[in-house]
Amino acid sequence: MSVQLAQIIASSILVYPDDRFLNRREELLRLSENLDDDYAFPFMEFFNATNHLTIDSLAKHYVEVFDMRRKCSLFLTSWTHGDTRNRGMALLHFKEIYRESGMVLTDEELPDHLAVVLEFAAIKDPIAGRLLLGEHRAPIELLKTSLHEINSYYAFVLDAIVATLPAMTPELAERARALALSGPPKEYVGLSGAVNVALLPFSSSQSLISDGGRR
Repeated sequence: MSVQLAQIIASSILVYPDDRFLNRREELLRLSENLDDDYAFPFMEFFNATNHLTIDSLAKHYVEVFDMRRKCSLFLTSWTHGDTRNRGMALLHFKEIYRESGMVLTDEELPDHLAVVLEFAAIKDPIAGRLLLGEHRAPIELLKTSLHEINSYYAFVLDAIVATLPAMTPELAERARALALSGPPKEYVGLSGAVNVALLPFSSSQSLISDGGRR
């Protein structure tokens, strides 16, 4: 449950920050305090670091980080496929996995957005979601590193996400090193990080998981 709750809190933070996020901020903070330390501490760092920001300031930071920097993409397949035809096949792979578990996306949602994958893993199918996140451990690790390098508030959120993942294997470590050297494919031209992932209508950590979130 703690892993699932950490993943759904991270999913809620990684959407474009608007008034809905502002209205849920205190509840997300309160839920974070009840997590295991490995997850709670990074979330508390994020909330403490952003407490002084207006929602407009946080939104500006979000856009500057996730929309303007090639090595800070929240779209996992952009790291490995760029903006190519092969990426379309990779996105289809995500959609098919979601469909098998009964999760249907809106037209505005891309299936490889990290917030969407985290929600899927936390609410719809933890086993399939864990496999998807594991398959993309390398880009998630690189995203975390990139965010720390630019001192982004969101680096703390990635720390919490990585803490929910299985241990790094030598193969995944090698993939991460290769991506660190090459970065996302150069033909990647950017897709807005401000994907419309609706925040979850929850009132407690239990309802957050058991109610099936926004779907």
